[in-house]
Amino acid sequence: MASKELEHDTILCSPSLPQTTARRWWTEETVAVVTGANKGIGFAIVKRLAELGLTVVLTARNEEKGLEAVENLKRNNGISSVRFCILDVSDPSSISKFASWFKHNFVALDILINNAAVTFNDVDNEKTAEVTAEQAEEVMRTNFYGPKLLIEALLPCFRWGSPSFVRILNVTSRLGLLNKLKNPKLRKMLVDEQLSEDQIQGMVEMFLENVKNGTWKNQGWPEIWTEYAVSKLALNAFSMVLAKRFKLKGIGGSCHGLGLGVSVNCYCPGFTQTCMTGGKGKYSADDAAQVAAMLALIPPNQLPTGKFFLRHDPPNSATISSKL
Repeated sequence: MASKELEHDTILCSPSLPQTTARRWWTEETVAVVTGANKGIGFAIVKRLAELGLTVVLTARNEEKGLEAVENLKRNNGISSVRFCILDVSDPSSISKFASWFKHNFVALDILINNAAVTFNDVDNEKTAEVTAEQAEEVMRTNFYGPKLLIEALLPCFRWGSPSFVRILNVTSRLGLLNKLKNPKLRKMLVDEQLSEDQIQGMVEMFLENVKNGTWKNQGWPEIWTEYAVSKLALNAFSMVLAKRFKLKGIGGSCHGLGLGVSVNCYCPGFTQTCMTGGKGKYSADDAAQVAAMLALIPPNQLPTGKFFLRHDPPNSATISSKL
C-alpha cells in the first residue's frame, strides 16, 4: 500500500527458492523457530521450511494443539524434522522457560520468525468497535512485547558470527504503517533517526492509558483495528531500531553493514485466509508462507536489514520499503 511517505524500491522475488548448491546456504543443521505455529500462516511457514530441509521448532501456547500440528506434519506430509515446545509469547515466564528449553536442545538459533498475534476485531467491520483496557493490554502483550521479550531472551542462543547471518523476520501488518497514524507528535518521533526502544514503549503505554480513560478515539491513533494496528506500529518501529542497533554495534565491515551478523526485517503477508480473518482473504496461508520462507532464506550476499516487505501482486513478487 504505497503512500507519499513510502518510497519503494520494487524487487521481484521468486518463491521457488534457489536449489543450486551455490545458492542453498542452509542445511538440516540450520535451526528456525516459528511462533504461533499450530495453525494458519505459522503452521504453513513451519511446513515450508521443513520441506526445504531445515530443522524447525513449532511453538504454540496450547500444548495439545501444538503436538497435534507436529503429528499432522508427520502423518500428512512425511515431515519428521519439526520439534515442538510450548510457548505463550504473552507470558514472560513462558518465554523464559522456552529459551531455557532451546539452550538445552540446540546448539544455536539461525532464524526466528515472530508470527504469533491476536486481535479482537471483526474482519467484516473495518472501523474499530469499543476497545476495552483488558483487550488492548492482551494485544500489546502478544503482538509487541511478546516478540520483543522473545528476541531478548534468545539473544544468547543466536549463531553469532555465522557467515549466513542470524535472521529475525517479524510477521506484521500494513495496518501498522506510519501513514495510518494521525498524531503529528508521534509521527515526528517515529521518523526521528534517534528513535529509541524506550520511546516506542512510551507510545504503547500512552495508547493503553488513552484506552483506560476513554480518550483513544480523538488522539490520532489508527482508525482501523486500532489496538492491533498500534501493536504492529510498535513492532515495526522496534524492528527498525533493533536492526540499527545491531549495525551500529558491529565490529568491522560485513555484508550490507550487518555488523553483528543479524538481519531484522518485517513482512506483511497481505489479506490472508486465516482464523483471524474468518477464513476470508486474497491469499492462502501456504501463499503467505511461501513468501515468508523466501524472505527468511535470502542468500547472505543479498540479505537486507531494517526493511519492511509488503505482499504485492503478482503473487511471486514483493515490495520492499525502508520507511515505515
